[in-house]
Amino acid sequence: MTDAAALPGQPRGSVLSGPATVRAVSVLAPNPSPMTLDGTNTWIVSEPDSELAVVIDPGPLDDVHLEAVVAAAGKAGKRVALTLLTHGHADHAEGAARFAELTRTSVRALDPALRLGDEGLAAGDVITTGGLELRVVPTPGHTADSLCFHLPADRAVLTGDTILGRGTTVVAHPDGRLGDYLDSLRRLRSLAVDDGVRTVLPGHGPVLDDAQGAVEFYLAHRAHRLAQVETAVENGLRTPSEVVAEVYAAVDRSLWPAAELSVRAQLEYLSEHGLI
Repeated sequence: MTDAAALPGQPRGSVLSGPATVRAVSVLAPNPSPMTLDGTNTWIVSEPDSELAVVIDPGPLDDVHLEAVVAAAGKAGKRVALTLLTHGHADHAEGAARFAELTRTSVRALDPALRLGDEGLAAGDVITTGGLELRVVPTPGHTADSLCFHLPADRAVLTGDTILGRGTTVVAHPDGRLGDYLDSLRRLRSLAVDDGVRTVLPGHGPVLDDAQGAVEFYLAHRAHRLAQVETAVENGLRTPSEVVAEVYAAVDRSLWPAAELSVRAQLEYLSEHGLI
């Protein structure tokens, strides 16, 4: 058995719904898959002495799950007062409109098409519902509209799909761009190094207790993959599918379509920087 402390980011082990920090509780959606890992982590965030809670990423359109989130908040003596989205992929956001109906809340997101209500989200915004301090951190790359939420009181960051609790994420080309993603990872590294963030609360997979270690692993992984793609092109491979078959040969073939999105983003990055 591998010691979790030796794994990138120091995952806590099995993925379970329940408290992760003083202010954050996860409710796991029943949508496991190769892309969503154990399922989507819907996060309930609140101050311990407040009756109001914020929910981040209600998840898929599944009434059983959405009602379970409302029930989990209620069990803790909380009323959901606001819904936030890290990005618009269906496994995070499809249930948002229905959840807003159940909770009579607005939905705030970077993408105007995902909002319900007058307010969106932008860099520098601070959510203060129920005395909470939740800072909006723009982290494009996985998608153009990807955001993270910094929870200073818990030294934590909720990362959506920008950093996962296990494995690595896809740069979903053409919406996602590798250059943006690398900049976003460096922004998260700064949160760890300069702002004391220790804990990653991801959109999928277990909580990570070494935020800086997770970011460093992601940056090293991207550099390694980029070098592999560059070498593959130098060896005469031209199409994204050819590069995937070479570079991702050891990866489960069910993940190759997603890998091809990342390869397209890598090829675009290499071309823009005059490396191929």
